[in-house]
Amino acid sequence: MKPRVVLTHWVHPEVIAFLQSVCEVIPNLTRDTLLRQEIISRAREADALMAFMPDRVDDDFLRHCPRLKVIAGALKGYDNFDVEACTRHGVWFTIVPDLLTAPTAELTMGLLICLARSILPGDWLVRSGKFQGWRPRFYGAGLQGKTVGIIGLGRLGQAIARRLSGFDPEILYTDPHPLSPDQEIQLRTRRFFLGDLLQQSHFVIVACPLTPDTLHLISADRIAEMRSGSYLVNPSRGSVVDEKAVEAALEQGHLAGYAADVFEMEDWARNDRPQNVSVGLLARTDQTVFTPHLGSAVGEVRKEIEMEAARSILEALQGHVPRGAVNRPRTLSPAG
Repeated sequence: MKPRVVLTHWVHPEVIAFLQSVCEVIPNLTRDTLLRQEIISRAREADALMAFMPDRVDDDFLRHCPRLKVIAGALKGYDNFDVEACTRHGVWFTIVPDLLTAPTAELTMGLLICLARSILPGDWLVRSGKFQGWRPRFYGAGLQGKTVGIIGLGRLGQAIARRLSGFDPEILYTDPHPLSPDQEIQLRTRRFFLGDLLQQSHFVIVACPLTPDTLHLISADRIAEMRSGSYLVNPSRGSVVDEKAVEAALEQGHLAGYAADVFEMEDWARNDRPQNVSVGLLARTDQTVFTPHLGSAVGEVRKEIEMEAARSILEALQGHVPRGAVNRPRTLSPAG
């Protein structure tokens, strides 16, 4: 019998065909997220699972799916997945560590420029039919000569810094793991403590993962440290930022604007997560730019991410250490 693979979300047909050469594939042919119970039902007799950002795997899930040998995340951030539980149950958990970096950095630049230059309000004015030519309106903020602070200078933060350099700002960063002097010179950046970075930056970009230490890292107190009239951009994880605190800072005029591709409502591992983006935050259309988690949403990139996850599935089922593994469960024997 072929090993069975469950795909929790839609993937490109080429990925399904690749897996079908070796496996029985149970796909999700819709563009919707399946209910957790439906995924468990499909995966009870499965040997492998390809999982995506909206999924959540924990002890309870794994108890219901005892045959699983590998869960391949078609993603980079995995705070919704209990890796220790996977290890206890003898299940490999893999990610795709780098393919999402470049498109997410590109989107970050788009969010930053769109927010700072009032592109959405300008677009809405033209579409309203009320535009009658140039007027002295929508005076935003440029990047040249300004200070941009990046919180987290891992792969994503470095990719953002490289793209920022062409706009000629001063670039600061904070990270518990400092770059080498040569790397700092190459990226035209300097390391600061978080408080100092917030106080000096006209623009702050959040580029760190969600961990217990970074949950609401950008809190009301931290926002109060930011310079008045600054902008905040979040392409990393919603819950690194306290959205209620951002809403209050926008209302008070302390923050000039907030752009995000990620939201607290998406962080399913949080039992206390909000169920939606607050109406008050959404209503501030002149001060915000929001996109629906488009970080890696480039067609050819998404296909390659899915293919990398598929390759890791086959490697694990064949008894090898799969690419992108973030844990080391017991040694697997090849699937029959």
